[in-house]
Amino acid sequence: PRRRPDQRTPLWQQRQRAADLLAVAARYPTFPMLLEATRECVNDVFDLPGLRQLMAELRSRKVRVVSVETPRASPFARSLLFSWIAVYMYEGDAPLGERRAALLALDRELLADLLGEEELRELLDPAVLADVELELQRLGDACLARDADELHDHLRILGPLSRLDLAVRADVGADVDAWIQRLIEEQRVIEVRIAGEDRLAASDDAARLRDGAGVAAPAGFGGVFAESGDDSLGDLCLRFSRTHGPFVAGDIVRWIGVGEDRLREALQRLTATGKVIRGEFRRGSGEREYCNDDVLRLLRRRSLAALRNEIEPVGAAALVRFLGAWQGVTSPRRGAGGLAEVVGRLQGAPIAASVLESEVLRSRVEDYQPSQLDALCATGELVWVGAGSVGARDLRVRLLFRDQLRLLSGTPDGFSTEPVHEALLARLGECGASFWPDLVAAVAQAGVDYDQESVLAGLWDLVCAGLVTNDALAPVRALVSNQPDFSSGAVGRSAKDSAGRSVGGSVKDPAGDPVGGSVGRSAGRFVRRTAGRRGRPRPGTLRRQGPATGAGRWSLVAPMREPAPAHTEIVYAQVQQLLDRYGILAREIVNGEGIEGGFAGLYPLLRLLEERGEVRRGYFVAGLGAAQFAAPGAVDRLRNLRSEQGDVGGRDSEGGLVVLAATDPAQPYGSVLPWPETTGRPTRSVGAYVVI
Repeated sequence: PRRRPDQRTPLWQQRQRAADLLAVAARYPTFPMLLEATRECVNDVFDLPGLRQLMAELRSRKVRVVSVETPRASPFARSLLFSWIAVYMYEGDAPLGERRAALLALDRELLADLLGEEELRELLDPAVLADVELELQRLGDACLARDADELHDHLRILGPLSRLDLAVRADVGADVDAWIQRLIEEQRVIEVRIAGEDRLAASDDAARLRDGAGVAAPAGFGGVFAESGDDSLGDLCLRFSRTHGPFVAGDIVRWIGVGEDRLREALQRLTATGKVIRGEFRRGSGEREYCNDDVLRLLRRRSLAALRNEIEPVGAAALVRFLGAWQGVTSPRRGAGGLAEVVGRLQGAPIAASVLESEVLRSRVEDYQPSQLDALCATGELVWVGAGSVGARDLRVRLLFRDQLRLLSGTPDGFSTEPVHEALLARLGECGASFWPDLVAAVAQAGVDYDQESVLAGLWDLVCAGLVTNDALAPVRALVSNQPDFSSGAVGRSAKDSAGRSVGGSVKDPAGDPVGGSVGRSAGRFVRRTAGRRGRPRPGTLRRQGPATGAGRWSLVAPMREPAPAHTEIVYAQVQQLLDRYGILAREIVNGEGIEGGFAGLYPLLRLLEERGEVRRGYFVAGLGAAQFAAPGAVDRLRNLRSEQGDVGGRDSEGGLVVLAATDPAQPYGSVLPWPETTGRPTRSVGAYVVI
């Protein structure tokens, strides 16, 4: 509608007015415009008559089918393929709750008239069906009879009931027998025998039971209650349908004891008038059922409401349970294969070395042994890369499979080198992987003023910067376990800073002998602080054995990053890895990973993947950013955790009490989610734990 022909109507206004018109027209099932629109879709767009004719000719062998492989799709098939990728593949990845909600929102009556009966067995919620049946049978707490009048209402609405049935529908402690006796004396209730059982019925039903089910009324009972109706059996069947969920003919047979053939005729009459619908409604039923039209409408409305409630965003508690289940914390893996799966999910994440094995990997691999990780490193399949220091004796490391290192290792930050660093980089660049004595000799040949402590400090500077790595994890374990670097004492000159000032070195005991030292951090560099045992070292021990934190074969990381990938390759690999690790991506999750460019850098690719149907966009977790993307299957699992346990507290069905390191990627508090209210001041720091 255009109120002003000389002005354009905004598109949102057109849609709003069209929706209002459709809402009015939808009240009339045979509204011509709706019927014509559906006819155009079925006949003109889909050409259903042409399809019927083609299928008939195929069956009669007037047309035969020949399979042909062509280099490219035909124009007709190409359009179908495009539509399938753009629409149906995306819809197939939609969460189950949203698909059911969309189907239940259809106008059933109109579709049934045009396309035949659709099956609702998989759409109706069994829990909703059970609740509605309790409500229709007046078994809920709010429906219990509190006096004789309300008890009479139960008989009038539900039909004949036994004394036991009436007792369960009365309030606790009520004198049901006295109420029944009073109603009988007032001739509001009669006693009858139906299907071999003594029951009570409202006096209004005397004629219906007599004519419809052949039930004899009490002697002397007559008057207006004895007048016959037009269709007594139909009235009884209609009443049964209004007070029950989906039912079969045998249910009414057991209720009033009438013959099944006669009963089916009555049900057919009700079906023809549209008061009763026949179809498949109850899950697990092997036959077609009947259901009252109003009851079915109520079931559809309640099921749709339940599904819409299911697809609402979950709270923080459900996200916490989901991350633990998604990353395998609540269902640990086993063996070398399980470790490879866990590492594949964690690769690229900067994790403190002090908790990597003792907390993160052990919480995900039930029988974890350090030798399993060493085996992956020894074969060259797995590489670890430093990602910055944490305190005096710790650093963050990234575990990466070699084929993913160039994509997920990140770009090393700007690193200001000193002569010791330059000598080490030159040695590793020219000669390749080298052992500790080779590195010390290279620094000596470069003419750098050094001692072995300063060489070790420089080496770990390069490790923390992500420039150098080792074939094994033994040096990392020695560093975080506070194992002395020099078992027999420090020898050589002290290290100097860029100004020539001494920043570390050996300390001698009262006898003049040097004592051992440990690795510390000062101004971003590893330096020596003395500690250890007294005593004179054996000559040559250090030169032959070397420090524990310098053991193994050291090599540059840069050659493993070749060939340099394109920026799009890096972003795509990061998106896939984050989806594999977290299942749900939001701004807070991406920013917590410290990825270069943040969420804004990944958003264009996430939007493209959504258009291709590989990820799904929505608002899944309340409190996080509005733009959220989910991997296939993650949304259903997230919502199931919410629907099974509620959104607060409870015990997760996939695991019980969980203790995680505060810096564990599966622990979102303090990064993705705010900390719960507490009297303390929790932080995501190494050494802290979170109990979930």
